[in-house]
Amino acid sequence: MGDTNGQVVAGGNGQGNRLDQLDRPADVLIDKETGSLFICDRWNRRVVRWSRRSGTTQGEILIDNIACCGLAMDDQRYLYISDTDKHEVRRYQIGDKNGTLVAGGNSRGVGLNQLNWPTYIFVDQQQTVYVSDDNNHRVMKWNKGAKEGVVVAGGQGEGNALTQLSYPNGLFVDTLGTIYVADSGNNRVMRWPKGAKQGTVIVGGNGLGAGANQFNWPIGLSFDRHDNLYVVDHWNHRVQRFSI
Repeated sequence: MGDTNGQVVAGGNGQGNRLDQLDRPADVLIDKETGSLFICDRWNRRVVRWSRRSGTTQGEILIDNIACCGLAMDDQRYLYISDTDKHEVRRYQIGDKNGTLVAGGNSRGVGLNQLNWPTYIFVDQQQTVYVSDDNNHRVMKWNKGAKEGVVVAGGQGEGNALTQLSYPNGLFVDTLGTIYVADSGNNRVMRWPKGAKQGTVIVGGNGLGAGANQFNWPIGLSFDRHDNLYVVDHWNHRVQRFSI
């Protein structure tokens, strides 16, 4: 590593909808097989793919007319995309424009077969879909082929109790089924063991602020291979690293 300056690998030509532009992208993932970037180009209502080969100057539209927010890819290279307009998550083969419904899709609501503004998603090796059901203040788990999901974190209304969440976003699920979630409205990151009725706060939870132990709307999270946690601290305009 050692780089202190970033390199633009997609967009960087101002805000717009040309193929060499992006408009407020919300999520990105790397196709480990080809090295290409898949980008949720949210305000252009499209998902685009950018090659990382030298000389690439524009992306290609994979799916358009979609209010995408979160992206995930499984081991079979299926692409999963959340749609905040249709309150659903779909699975796509690369090149497929329609996809297969895997979560929600029954209009906005609080039922177990519904979502309300799904944001970030995580997919495990069994193609189980975990989704932050933002406006329902819960994280849901949808097994492959299921017609409804199971609440695995939150779901007790908006609040800051250990049984509650407030506008959850970024998600990570480990091999034991432990859920890590960016609890944005409570400015904390929580851990929910598999089957637990309540979670524990692992970082943050010290009020809104810019201190080293505080957040201002944590929105994304990721782990490296040394179990360091990286948190996108949205309104503090920073990414923080924690040793967990």
